[in-house]
Amino acid sequence: MPLVSMTEMLNKAKEGKYAVGQFNVNNLEYAQAILMAAEEEKSPVILGVSEGAGRYMSGFKTVVKMVEGLMEDLNVTVPVAIHLDHGSSFENAKKAIDAGFTSVMIDASHHPFDENVEITSKVVEYAHAHSVSVEAELGTVGGQEDDVVGKGIIYADPEECKKLVDATKIDALAPALGSVHGPYHGEPNLGFKEMEEISKITGMPLVLHGGTGIPEADIKKAISLGTAKINVNTENQIASAKTVREVLAADPDVYDPRKYLGPARETIKQTVIGKIREFGSNQKA
Repeated sequence: MPLVSMTEMLNKAKEGKYAVGQFNVNNLEYAQAILMAAEEEKSPVILGVSEGAGRYMSGFKTVVKMVEGLMEDLNVTVPVAIHLDHGSSFENAKKAIDAGFTSVMIDASHHPFDENVEITSKVVEYAHAHSVSVEAELGTVGGQEDDVVGKGIIYADPEECKKLVDATKIDALAPALGSVHGPYHGEPNLGFKEMEEISKITGMPLVLHGGTGIPEADIKKAISLGTAKINVNTENQIASAKTVREVLAADPDVYDPRKYLGPARETIKQTVIGKIREFGSNQKA
């Protein structure tokens, strides 16, 4: 099955009151684990690739070819999107699209509102001409993940969200409403009132960044209020690193990477399966 944009899968998710997981790809094992989990659960899935992870894996084209090869070899039949996570500029979004990404996020949320609209509109024009979906952000998600640093948490303004959606014609909106990248210190405090208002006035599938560590009850509530995409990376990273440490601690003589990366891959797969079920996207492909 060819790669697809995330527009249709997110519109279906919003309508069906479930969310599609975006799971970030950091290397071959992550890509294998996420695709195997999605196929096993018959779930649509979004493979998130940050600019930093793209550089680590040698470039966007390498990522696309790797994923296409895996989908063929693993006989993947579920809808899969490759999504640029937190694209920092029009130029980088264009590079990802030209390399074969089927979805991009342009994160111009740190710019003044009018500039955010201008940059996002330019990305949408280029992306839609290539049948690629676009996600944009308003407000500030706290914490740090990869190249993305959120200085404090700034809630998205509902009226600005409506203006951004109307002016740019994006396909999904990530309003910052109290979530953070990386591990939480204390309990997450999500702005459900604002989430409901933004969902109603924009009609957009909403995106929740920083999905690691949010209690299941809050995940379910966010989905009921129009959240159709939930991003997870830290949880997979922590779980896989723990497995690698355990394998090497149990046998310090292990040196074959397959002996510790294989078990880490299985850990990621099981973590993703758990999230797919929690988000309700299993059996929705």
